[in-house]
Amino acid sequence: MAVTIRDVARASGVHVSTVSRTFSAPHLVNAETRIRVLAAADDLGYRPNRAAQALTTGRTHNLGLIVADIANPFFPPLIKAAQAQARIRDHHVFVADTDEDPLVEKELIQAFAKQVDGVLLCSPRLADRAIERLSRDVPLVVVNRRLKSVPAVLMDVGRGATLAIEHLASLGHRRIALVTGPSGSWTSKEMREAAAAAEEVDVVFLGPNPPTGQGGLAAVTDVIASEVTGVLAYNDLVAIGLIEGLGERGVRVPEDLSVIGVDDIMSGRLNRPRLTTIAMPTAAAGRMAVDLLLQSVDEEEPATVATLQTSLVVRESTGRPPP
Repeated sequence: MAVTIRDVARASGVHVSTVSRTFSAPHLVNAETRIRVLAAADDLGYRPNRAAQALTTGRTHNLGLIVADIANPFFPPLIKAAQAQARIRDHHVFVADTDEDPLVEKELIQAFAKQVDGVLLCSPRLADRAIERLSRDVPLVVVNRRLKSVPAVLMDVGRGATLAIEHLASLGHRRIALVTGPSGSWTSKEMREAAAAAEEVDVVFLGPNPPTGQGGLAAVTDVIASEVTGVLAYNDLVAIGLIEGLGERGVRVPEDLSVIGVDDIMSGRLNRPRLTTIAMPTAAAGRMAVDLLLQSVDEEEPATVATLQTSLVVRESTGRPPP
């Protein structure tokens, strides 16, 4: 016979309503009582009925997580960390991929709104106004987008781009290219602003470009034509594609041209030359985004913006410019 909530109440010496609150609103239950109830439930093998809880509390204990491209190695560490943090907070995560399409992004948010408590939106491509409108229907937290009325977790890519440009300048580079990403990307915008503020180098802006290895390959002709000695790429995938395409054209990295990526994905470390990059705190962003979202769901006042620091990782793809 299946164990019921009444069995747990009897075993722990509390009322049935206290057992219900222990699983649906544990912050309302005395810590000592909560531990006793959970221990009794564990001994009896009791598992709460989430569907029934959702009908009475309006909470599903599910979260949605939407990413721009699940095939991009930047996202899996964030997804993994978010799922682990959600489990610690007694929630589960549904993951979806927009394939860089803002219309798909909107459809997914609307679909998730009916079956989750809140949605994490990572590197969104929707316009700011569209995201703010959708946040009225379901609690949202965005990762790498700054909005007025939606909580956000930002990785300081602008500071990272500044560090990358300063690194190239310290090596003697005076003319570099910024190979930008998609036109709707907050990350690309932050990198452009950092590059525009650079004083020691002239910056050529090339883009927008797809945030993929193919995007890097396609940018090779423009990079060579720009007569630069260094490149800061939108992300590591673009940088790796760029290095491959330059090699096919007889341009050596870093002897003829220095290249820096952004993200610090594993393939950048395995690439030859090993890629100099801006390391992004993706796992920390995933954990923090879950915590901010649950604050919003619980109607607590979340931090409007949480900013995480980035760092420069120097490897083999940068060097002094050719004479």
